[in-house]
Amino acid sequence: MSIKNKIKNFVKKKNLNPMNNRKKVGIILFATSIGLFFLFAVRLTYIVAVGKVAGVSLPEKTANLYQGSSVVKAKRGAILDRNGEVIAEDATSYSVYAILSESFVGEENKKLYAQKKDFQTLAEILARNTTISESEALGYLNGGVNEDGSVKYQVEFGSKGKNISIETKQKIEDELKEKNVYGLYFEDHPARIYPNGVFASHFIGYTDAADAEDESKGLVGMMGLEKSYNDILSGQDGKIDYEKDVYGSPLPGTVASEKQAVDGKDIYTTLDLRIQSRLESLLDPVMEEYKPEDMTAMLMEAKTGDIIAMSQRPSFNPETKEGLGKDDVWRNILVEDKFEPGSTMKLFTAAAAMQEGKFNPNATFVYPAGGYKLDDRTVNDHDFGAIGTLTFRQAISWSSNVGMLTLEQSMGGEKWKEYLEKFGFGKSTDSGLAGESPGMLPGDNWVDQAMSSFGQAVSVTNFQMMQAYTAIANDGSMTKPQYIKKIVDNDTGEEKVTQTQKVGEQIVTPQAASDIRTYMVDTVEDPTYGIAYDVYSVPGYHVAAKTGTAQITGENGYMEGLTDYTYSVVEMVPADNPEYILYLTMKKPQTYTRDALAKIANPLMKLVMESMDSEPDTDTTEAAK
Repeated sequence: MSIKNKIKNFVKKKNLNPMNNRKKVGIILFATSIGLFFLFAVRLTYIVAVGKVAGVSLPEKTANLYQGSSVVKAKRGAILDRNGEVIAEDATSYSVYAILSESFVGEENKKLYAQKKDFQTLAEILARNTTISESEALGYLNGGVNEDGSVKYQVEFGSKGKNISIETKQKIEDELKEKNVYGLYFEDHPARIYPNGVFASHFIGYTDAADAEDESKGLVGMMGLEKSYNDILSGQDGKIDYEKDVYGSPLPGTVASEKQAVDGKDIYTTLDLRIQSRLESLLDPVMEEYKPEDMTAMLMEAKTGDIIAMSQRPSFNPETKEGLGKDDVWRNILVEDKFEPGSTMKLFTAAAAMQEGKFNPNATFVYPAGGYKLDDRTVNDHDFGAIGTLTFRQAISWSSNVGMLTLEQSMGGEKWKEYLEKFGFGKSTDSGLAGESPGMLPGDNWVDQAMSSFGQAVSVTNFQMMQAYTAIANDGSMTKPQYIKKIVDNDTGEEKVTQTQKVGEQIVTPQAASDIRTYMVDTVEDPTYGIAYDVYSVPGYHVAAKTGTAQITGENGYMEGLTDYTYSVVEMVPADNPEYILYLTMKKPQTYTRDALAKIANPLMKLVMESMDSEPDTDTTEAAK
C-alpha cells in the first residue's frame, strides 16, 4: 500500500470518531450562542439608549397604552321661530339590535343574549313600540345564522329599527325588564329633529352625517340655513385627556387636561310657526288640485322686511328625507330660480312714470289697431282691446300691456332701465342663502327694454320682487328681506339682533307709492276695470293687489300651451298703510282657474290680520302702566 493511501485511510478513520464530531458541534453551538448574546446585548443597549424599535418610540407607545382621550361633542345650535318655538334641534336617535351569541354572558354566567325561547316575546315588544311587525322581527331573529351554520354574533332590524327616539328606547327597555328577558340593545347616533315636518324646508334645510363611516364626527348642514350658517350652528368640540388601565377604561381622578366644548349658537328666524304651518297646509291641496310644476309663497312684514312665512312646492321632510329623491326638489326656488314675472312688474313701470312726471291717471291712450308693433313683434292686451279706451289708472287694474308700453316709451328705455336697477333688479339681494341668482336685466335693444315694462324680457327672483315691493308699500323706501331675528350665544348669553336694512335711496315719492296702492285696490274692487274683481279679499280691509300671467320661454321661444304660464299675485294689506306683503307664484299648472291662488291668499291673510288685531297695543299697554 502506498504512503498516499495510508494517509487517506488515517484521515477517514479520524473523521469517523464520534468524540471528534461532538466536539465540533459543541464548539459551533458555543460560538453561535456567544455571537447571539453579544448581538442581543448590543441591540438592547441601542434600544435603551435611543428608545425606539423599528422607528416606533417606546415611551410614546407606553404612554398610549396608559393615556387616553375622548372628544366632547359640541351641541349643534337650535333653529327657532320668532317666538322661540323650535324648528330644528339636536337630539340622539337610536338603532336597535339583538345579540345572539351565547358567549355574551354577565356575572355568574347570566345569559344576556337573545335566547330562542324568548324570540316571540322580543318580537312582540318591538312590534308594540316600533313599525317593525312581529313577523319581520322573527324573521331577523331566526335568520341570524351564518352560511356555515354558526350563529351570528348579532342581528339588526333594517331601516325600521333605526331613528328610534329616546322615549321609544326607554319603553322597550322597561318592557324587557318587566318581562325579564334580554337580548335587545341600542346604539346611539347623532340626530337632528324637525318637529314640524314639511316646514319652510328649503329655507331651513337639513343635516347629514359629516362622515358616513364615522358618525362620531357629527352632523353638517346640507341646505338652507343649516348649510349657510353651519359654522355658527356647529360650535367647537372639546377634548378630555386621562389615564386608563390595561383594559382601556379611564382611571377615576386622572383627568390630565380638559378643553371645554363650545356649543353652537341658536338662530331665531323671523318665521311665525303658526302662520308658516297654515301656509304649508294651504299649499298642499292647491298643489294637488292644479298640479303645477312648482309653486312659491312669501309673506313679509312691509315695514321691517321680516319674512313671516315662505315655502315652495314640491318640498320634502327634512327629518325623514321623504321627497328629496326628486330632481326638482333640490333648488331653493325663492332665491335660485329666475323667471319672467309678467304683469306684477307693471307696478314699477307706473311708479317710475309717476316719478318722471309721465303719468296722468285720468289721461287716456290709444290702443293701436292690430296691437302695438315692436319691430317684428306685436304686443296685445289679454282682451285685444275689447274693453275700449282706458285711462292710465285703469291700465293698472285692467293690466294693459299697451298702457305700460306707452308709459315706457314716454320715459325712454334707458331711463326705465335705470329704475329697474334702482328697484334692485339685475343684482343679488345678498340674502346669504346658497345659490342666489342675480336675475337678468333686459338687453340694451329697445324692444327688450319695452317688453320689460310689462314683465317680459326681464328675469327676477322671488326675493328681488319682495324687496322691490317694499318700496311701493313703504312710501318709496325699499327694505331688504330678512329672515334672521337674532343669534344667541347660550354660553355667554350674548345676543346679536338683526336690524332692518334699508336699500338705496328713496326711489319714488310717498305720494307716488300711495297712488299706486290706491290703483291696485281697483284690481279687486272695480267691477268694470278690475281684472281680479271680487277674487282676493280680507274681511275688514281694503286689499291692494296686482296679478300676473307671464309667458314662459322654451327651446323655440315662448311656449304656447293653454297653461304654459307663470301665474302670480302680490297683495299689500291694509292698502292705505301696508303691514304685510304677500307674493304667490304658480308655474305651468295642468289646469288653472282665476281663484287658484286666492285659495291660498284669502285664508292666509285672514289669519294674519286676525293675529295682528289680537296682539296687544304696546304703546297703549305702556301708557296704562
